[in-house]
Amino acid sequence: MEIAPRITVNEKIRFGKPVIKGTRVPVDLILGKLAGGMTYEEVMAEYDITKEDILAVLDYAAKHLSGEEVRAVI
Repeated sequence: MEIAPRITVNEKIRFGKPVIKGTRVPVDLILGKLAGGMTYEEVMAEYDITKEDILAVLDYAAKHLSGEEVRAVI
C-alpha cells in the first residue's frame, strides 16, 4: 500500500516498515545514511535508488514529524 508518493508499506516486506516503492530499502535506513554524512550520490549508488526516491524519503519524514508533539516535562 502506498502511504506517500514513492513510499509503501507491506507487512511481508521489512515487517511492514515504510520502504521505497519497488525496493526493500527502508525509509529510516536512508535517513540514517544521510544523517551520517553520506551524499545523495553515495546513497543512490549504494542502494540503487534515484534522487527522486531520496527526496520522497525526506518529504515523508518531514510530513511525519510535523504532526509529532513533544512536551517538556520539568
